[in-house]
Amino acid sequence: MNLQGISPCNRKTFISTKVRYITGVMLNQIRRWLAAHPHGTLFLLVCVATGPFLAKPFNIDDPLFIRLAQQVWVHPADPFGFSVNWYGEVWPMWTVTENPPLAGYYFALFGSAFSWSEIGLHLGGLLATCAILWGTFRLAARFCGSPLLAAGAVLCMPIFLVSANTVMCDPLMLAFWIWAIVFWLEGLEGDQFGKIIAAGLLAALALLTKYFGVALLPLFAVHGLIHQRKPGRWLVGLLIPLVALGAYEWATWALYRHPLFSAAAGFATSVQTELGFSKLSGAVTALVFTGGGAACVLFTAPALWRPRSLLVLAGSAAGLAGALCASGFLLHKYAGLETAPARMAVSVQFVLWAVGGVLVLALAALDLWPRRQEAGAWLLACWVAGTFVFAGLTNWTVNGRSLLPMMPAVGILLVRRWESLGRPRPRALGLGLALSALLAFLVAQSDFHMAVAMRRSAEEALAKCVGEGSTVWFEGHWGFQYYLEKSGATAVDFKHSQQKPGDFLVLPVHNTDVSLPAPEILQSREVLTVPAETFLSTWCAGLGAGFYSSVVGPLPFGFGSVAPEMVDVCRLKAPPAK
Repeated sequence: MNLQGISPCNRKTFISTKVRYITGVMLNQIRRWLAAHPHGTLFLLVCVATGPFLAKPFNIDDPLFIRLAQQVWVHPADPFGFSVNWYGEVWPMWTVTENPPLAGYYFALFGSAFSWSEIGLHLGGLLATCAILWGTFRLAARFCGSPLLAAGAVLCMPIFLVSANTVMCDPLMLAFWIWAIVFWLEGLEGDQFGKIIAAGLLAALALLTKYFGVALLPLFAVHGLIHQRKPGRWLVGLLIPLVALGAYEWATWALYRHPLFSAAAGFATSVQTELGFSKLSGAVTALVFTGGGAACVLFTAPALWRPRSLLVLAGSAAGLAGALCASGFLLHKYAGLETAPARMAVSVQFVLWAVGGVLVLALAALDLWPRRQEAGAWLLACWVAGTFVFAGLTNWTVNGRSLLPMMPAVGILLVRRWESLGRPRPRALGLGLALSALLAFLVAQSDFHMAVAMRRSAEEALAKCVGEGSTVWFEGHWGFQYYLEKSGATAVDFKHSQQKPGDFLVLPVHNTDVSLPAPEILQSREVLTVPAETFLSTWCAGLGAGFYSSVVGPLPFGFGSVAPEMVDVCRLKAPPAK
């Protein structure tokens, strides 16, 4: 096109208009493609959200699942037939783990194919994440008119995105869980017995991946009784996971003289008693974890609630949570919150996420009330309530992993609520989801940085341990243990290790089961520091952040100055006293 006869001003206007037109056409084409290819859209969203973290170092409980996967690759009939030092002593794996073994078989396929690399094993987690969101999309299509929005809301939740970047059993269990529900609903509503059988098999796989999968049994029973109104062949779907559970108990008894499902239930009860946290404190902490983990509900509240209702609900929740903080309830149990500024910062976040948790539970309650004759509404409400009760009252600790199964139901309820109000304030909804997505990414990034710092501290500590004939010992576990053992260091067994003068002892400060030696047995001591590269954390006592266990803090993540990773590198001049 010849623009020579047009004045510079008009030429600039013409070009600007043309660019806007072409941009609009391209955006419309993208929107049409996304609407026409929802599964491709979900895959792209997962890749964008999790791609930056595929090389995340292994941390927290990842090494336990990797060791399990390595065992089943060599001895598939004996998954727990090895020993591990995870609490400062060498114990049989079946006494250490509180999870069934199916995730080990899954990750063994990726580990063997990719030389047990971080990227290779995280690819397995990525596939599980895709399965969860695809299942959420298919399930949401039965409950609301915007299933892609519901699945996208799940991806925007901090609990979901952090959990998706681990190699633990939780995402895989949720993938089986969500598809079990999909087939269960399709089987009952379409009178398709084959799908009911498939739902039962998937439920069995879920409980063999993580014991929480057994919660599908009461969920199916409640939905089935409300939907069918009478017993029928649909009960076969409940028998399949029951038989699988019984077979698992028998098999673990035959192999290890210990029924592991029963042992896990006993473990949760005994640890709760030992830690001294009350049921009330567990419920309140679970409320805070729910609000922070599903932050999109709080951020989209202006689009989900009428102003007066939101003011009453949020104001009441904030007032109660603020009163609990002011009274010292719960916060006084945490040694990391000794200073007034630390308590104040945690209190503000505590109140904020407690409001979000109340809004999440209110979504389930208000969705059920006008639809209490519908089996589907009961399914969603019991799904949310059951997960909350397990995380806050039954599990040994409150953590993000135990609340993860709730997230797909929350995403569906969020969209159902918005649509029931006539889709008001779509920009407020979009802005809230965008803010939640940003928060989820930042939280996942902080978890990534923590894992990187843990690996780097292990590598730098090992580089300092140079001495001919010296053994490098270490205390502490999680990713720190994984990378030190991978390099040839040995975990201290407090009862049986035989240390000698000249050996090195590596002690991480922010870890578990660490016991500082007496100064008189040390020849030298050097403290290594790896600074944090983030302004929030999922695991920091000083910020009250305890994503993986509320024993560390009452928040799923905390904002503030993150403590650096610190490691003591000691050389012994005499062995420690037994």
